[in-house]
Amino acid sequence: MTRRAAKLTAGVLVALVLTLIPAGVVRADPAGPTDYRSEIIGIDPPTPGISLAILGGDSFVELRVDTGVEVTVIGYRGEPYLLFEPDGTVLENTLSPTTYLNAERYGTDFPEFADPDADPEWREIGTAGRWSWHDHRAHLMQPVPPFGTQPGDRILESVVPLVVDGAEVDVTVISTWQPEPSSVPIWIGGVLGLLAGLGGVLLIMRGGPIAAAALVPAAFGLIAGAWQYSSLPAETGPKLTWWLLPILAGVAAMCALVPFVRRDRTIASVLVGLAGILLTGWAWMRLDGLTAAIVPTNAPNWFDRGTTVAVLVAGFLVVILGAWELIGSTQRPDKREHNSSDQ
Repeated sequence: MTRRAAKLTAGVLVALVLTLIPAGVVRADPAGPTDYRSEIIGIDPPTPGISLAILGGDSFVELRVDTGVEVTVIGYRGEPYLLFEPDGTVLENTLSPTTYLNAERYGTDFPEFADPDADPEWREIGTAGRWSWHDHRAHLMQPVPPFGTQPGDRILESVVPLVVDGAEVDVTVISTWQPEPSSVPIWIGGVLGLLAGLGGVLLIMRGGPIAAAALVPAAFGLIAGAWQYSSLPAETGPKLTWWLLPILAGVAAMCALVPFVRRDRTIASVLVGLAGILLTGWAWMRLDGLTAAIVPTNAPNWFDRGTTVAVLVAGFLVVILGAWELIGSTQRPDKREHNSSDQ
């Protein structure tokens, strides 16, 4: 019993470590689900050599500049904020208040030394002639829609000023409140997740490895998370947990399938429970995407929503199955340990 308790303790410690590791690698304020879609409707005057896009529904403005073209993005107080040099180098003005205000979607304080009237102090942030940033002129600066508006209404129109090769250029951006998404993917995902959990029950009834029930939701979670992660550039802070948690869940489940691990029902049960916890945690962190109009991913939003619900339901059931097996293992010691005690 002491040996078994030691193994159980070790398994719990592994679970805690694996669960907490991702928390330390997440960057702040990435694109999140939103009810608004921002669009660039005009560049005045039309200017070759530059292209702009909105990423994450309304989260980030992306500017691409051709080689040989110099572009300055003007900050909120008329100061130089970003500089795209002709060789593709991208610089940020560390004395611009805009630099610090853009650190978060809804703005934040800027240090006293940030002075829009001071000569710029540039630091290099990119080398490919491309950069993305929160621009408060391109999205609504409050978490709730303006009073008196409804889905379909334009809730913002503003201008992002640029200087392209010495000429002033105005980029006009609008943002529109989007209607609620369909609930059909959520219901389909729930059914699929339930079927995955019932598959685990059948495996238990037939003496099979319940860890197999965690592999399919882990695979779909990895696809959805990796797809979302690759949809956004690094400077926007996509979360590693979008793909790391499903990988860890899959690894835990596969470890539980290793023959010498399967023979120890306690360790196998802990690993199965860990896989379920990781899957449930992954899906729980994505619940706000179920009701928002736009999920920040290049994947079809119906796939992302359906996968989130399927993984949530399946992960929760896998946790229950792992706990059931763990209780059973403590009540019915495995044959190997029983024989060892007899000797």
